[in-house]
Amino acid sequence: MHQLDFGLLVLRVVFGLFLTAHGFNKVFGGGKLAGTARWFGAIGMKWPQWQARLAATTELGAGALFALGLLTPLAASAMIGLMFVAIWVEHWKVGFFVFKPKQGWEYCASIAVVALAVATMGPGEWSLDHAFGIHFHGWWGGIVAAVVGIGGGLAQLAVSYRPKASK
Repeated sequence: MHQLDFGLLVLRVVFGLFLTAHGFNKVFGGGKLAGTARWFGAIGMKWPQWQARLAATTELGAGALFALGLLTPLAASAMIGLMFVAIWVEHWKVGFFVFKPKQGWEYCASIAVVALAVATMGPGEWSLDHAFGIHFHGWWGGIVAAVVGIGGGLAQLAVSYRPKASK
């Protein structure tokens, strides 16, 4: 059983910290939050300053929670929602592969699938969920992660996404 716990730990820490790094980059990277907001505005997101803050905060928080294995299905739902929106607004139109000049959707989908799988399997014994006696995984963990993640992404798109009309 320790192999499974080790594998889940590796998935959680790697994908969680990678997502946290994306949030950190939105806040402190080259263009900082202002640059992220300009980009969000350019792709059709309403209230781009708030979208930048929301995306950065969600990436930082969900990534950290996922890495720690704390409230895992909720962290996974945030990851799924983020990736759903990213795929919808930017990555889908350029195709599957990430190595094209503009990045395709395969990387974002991989993050969402890992989040869903971990939410379903549970974070393992080497997690804060296990340490605190939080045992919310299995089918319910996966269903919550998928429904809340996709539902949250759809809600954000319905309220905030207004792409410019194609010519």
